[in-house]
Amino acid sequence: MVSKIPSLAALIPLFLLLASTVADSDLAAELLALQSRSESGVIHLDDRAVSRFLTSPKTPRPYSLLIFFDAEHLHDKAELRLTTLKNEFALVSSSFIANNQHNPTVRSKLFFCDIEFKESQSTFGLFGVKSLPHIRLVGPDLKSPKDSDQMDQADLSRLAESMAAFVESKTKLSVGPIARPPLVSKMQFIFMVAVLLICTPFIIRRILAGDTLLHDKKVWLFGAVFVYFFSVGGTMHNIIRNMPMFLPDRNDPSRLIFFYQGSGMQLGAEGFAVGCLYTVVGLLLALVTHALVRVRNRSVQRFIMIIALFISFWAVKKVVYLDNWKTGYRVHAFWPSSWN
Repeated sequence: MVSKIPSLAALIPLFLLLASTVADSDLAAELLALQSRSESGVIHLDDRAVSRFLTSPKTPRPYSLLIFFDAEHLHDKAELRLTTLKNEFALVSSSFIANNQHNPTVRSKLFFCDIEFKESQSTFGLFGVKSLPHIRLVGPDLKSPKDSDQMDQADLSRLAESMAAFVESKTKLSVGPIARPPLVSKMQFIFMVAVLLICTPFIIRRILAGDTLLHDKKVWLFGAVFVYFFSVGGTMHNIIRNMPMFLPDRNDPSRLIFFYQGSGMQLGAEGFAVGCLYTVVGLLLALVTHALVRVRNRSVQRFIMIIALFISFWAVKKVVYLDNWKTGYRVHAFWPSSWN
């Protein structure tokens, strides 16, 4: 009986190792279960879940966590783009799961998670998060959350593609191609094709008869004005960056801000105002060069010309003033050197 005691003592570390391995596999299985409950595969964590899956388990953990730090009360701040980035983060998660659907080993090595500020303020402090947007990758061997890899905010400009590149460079796992949802569903496409086939004979008949909107000069006129307004008003910038028309004032939420002071941002109302001013100048120029020259009364010509010049000068002055106010740069006039 005495001879068996050393052999039993030698088996204790093996039992502890097996118990630790089983516990780690249980945590990975629990994360997989939480992942399956989410439509995009993003697991929502709070302080208790962070302690269970991140800080409590001994290193090395059998998985890595990519964490998106969110704050719902800041979603209305367009300059942060939290809603857009969160949707792109979910897109990377669903793409990773779909591309590794037949490789459960890879799927269990990386999990996408999000943390909300009001629910998990202690976790924000644990990671040292002081500004948003913020994305962290916690590797298997990492002990201190503050030492985790932070994604550079400048790399977020490419959205989902830059997030996937960050994951692949740090974990050596393949995310695969980003599966963006189609703009038109299959049923919508079939419906559009059916409507087009039905309308094709009537459209061909109208084209041959020269009785379509494309044959109307007024349509081309309004189209040209719209394209001009669309171009000079910075509308494409607002669409790409999903800029709001206005923002609530931080000091007085009941007050709305239509013009944002600063060169790094333009609200929709600013673009609309500048586009209208430039369009007025363009229409007046078209009036003077195409319509006013046909008026035979010189007095009427001069009167309308003076009014057009006055309005154009006023509009351009407002645009220059807005640019000076936003950027701090001022336009200086210089007399010709021959006049000195």
